[in-house]
Amino acid sequence: MEVFEAVAQPKRREILRLLSGRELSAGEIASRFAVTQPAISQHLKVLKDVGLVSERREGTKRILSVRAEGLAQLHDFLAEVLPSKLDRLKEVAEKEERAERDGRRAKRN
Repeated sequence: MEVFEAVAQPKRREILRLLSGRELSAGEIASRFAVTQPAISQHLKVLKDVGLVSERREGTKRILSVRAEGLAQLHDFLAEVLPSKLDRLKEVAEKEERAERDGRRAKRN
């Protein structure tokens, strides 16, 4: 599985949001969802396998955090795609704005 497949699942995206900026134990993460602990463990395993989440042991607890390096593939892709899409969006918006302005002028004349 790759990064994009991993973040396609809404619960995994929510787990990443929970972990942004802080570490949480697997139990703390699981307690925030209305699914079983094993289901959350499976989601965590997927996130770890693709390198988005790291895990360390603290006694019997598994402490998880987001791996910024793991988000690089996703970030690089979005940085590559979004500027061209934003440029296109800007062009469309400007064209619509000109059409509205020209329409108002035509009504006044």
